[in-house]
Amino acid sequence: MRTVDGRVAGRRGQATRQKLLDCLSEMLSSSPYRDVKVIDVARRAGTSPATFYQYFPDVEGAVLEIAEQMAAEGAGLTELLQGRAWTGKSGWQTAQELVDGFLDFWRRNDAILRVVDLGAAEGDKRFYKIRMKILNSVNSSLADSIAELQAKGRVDKDVNPAAVAGSLVAMLAAVAAHQKGFTSWGVKQAELKPNLALLVHLGVTGKKPSK
Repeated sequence: MRTVDGRVAGRRGQATRQKLLDCLSEMLSSSPYRDVKVIDVARRAGTSPATFYQYFPDVEGAVLEIAEQMAAEGAGLTELLQGRAWTGKSGWQTAQELVDGFLDFWRRNDAILRVVDLGAAEGDKRFYKIRMKILNSVNSSLADSIAELQAKGRVDKDVNPAAVAGSLVAMLAAVAAHQKGFTSWGVKQAELKPNLALLVHLGVTGKKPSK
């Protein structure tokens, strides 16, 4: 772990650096990204702006650090699909657990994901790469699952596994980012998950699940 000027940060310095990141994360949960200033983050962490600049070039640099940590955690989403079956009752369970894990990850990281989405939408390649790193962890596994079913004759040969997987992942991300909005449509969280899992199961297998 190094400071901006290249010096190795000691244990105390690393603790201060992490505290600044934790405080910034908390602030992103309650304030618009563009309103967060270095002086406010430093004050909340009980230190000075000068200390902040020892570890980060600016607020954006610190946000990218949080986003990278979050993306590393997001890579674990692939575990929701590794070695999982998509046939019979097991397929329905796989679809439900994928949806549950995906929505939970988005909910826990809602604040930083909003900033990542904003940066990606504005064409910032750094944020775009982080967003794709998270989505790719699920997309690749889903595409492999569909291709495997196709090879066994269980999915129509005209289906493009990458296109279907990409569409499903884009849907999952959009729904996950809009979770709170579903209540205004009269949809409860408990109702959202099984219906989303149904769409995922249909997308992957082309069939209604065996429950």
